[in-house]
Amino acid sequence: MTNLPKKSGPENIAYKGRMIEIVEQPMIIGDKKRTFEKARRAPGTRLIIVKDEKVLISREHRTETNSFDYRLPGGKVFDSLSEYTDFLSGDGEILKEAERGAAKECVEEAGIQPNSLKHFLTANAGATIEWDLYFFIVEDFTELDAQSLEDGEVIETSWKSQQEIERIIFDDKMAEYRSVGALCKYFLKIKTPQKNTQKDV
Repeated sequence: MTNLPKKSGPENIAYKGRMIEIVEQPMIIGDKKRTFEKARRAPGTRLIIVKDEKVLISREHRTETNSFDYRLPGGKVFDSLSEYTDFLSGDGEILKEAERGAAKECVEEAGIQPNSLKHFLTANAGATIEWDLYFFIVEDFTELDAQSLEDGEVIETSWKSQQEIERIIFDDKMAEYRSVGALCKYFLKIKTPQKNTQKDV
């Protein structure tokens, strides 16, 4: 297909802050040249922590809405955009970094030491926003005495059943819709038996 956009040169960083940068990418579509623009942020993690058929949900004060919001525990993979940029220039595996970040956030936000994490899905933000969220399932863990929150963090956690989480979602009390989608997929997955694809011999 001749009309598919193709990169026609190196990207240009039009603006760089501590957490977000604006990237300009020259492209060519057929015989036309264009510049695509996107915002880039270092990736984050979210945790689906499961115990006795309940999921750990956090209730956190968010400065962007000046209100409390129900969320999945999680946070950043890298502490700054510069660390993420340095990582991209190397040959490291992003999933390993995301798992490391998820384990750290599990201890800090949830007060839980994970014994293992299973990558569940990666959710992209969209075409003009590069900000991936890595979702992990935690089923094997040790509960710690307390969270280890950073200054300014106000996070309460509680175990919720599927029905309770569905009510939170229906009542618009969970604003991060990528987490809503991940939870819906998780609940569908545990409800739907896996088909046996092996043929009888």
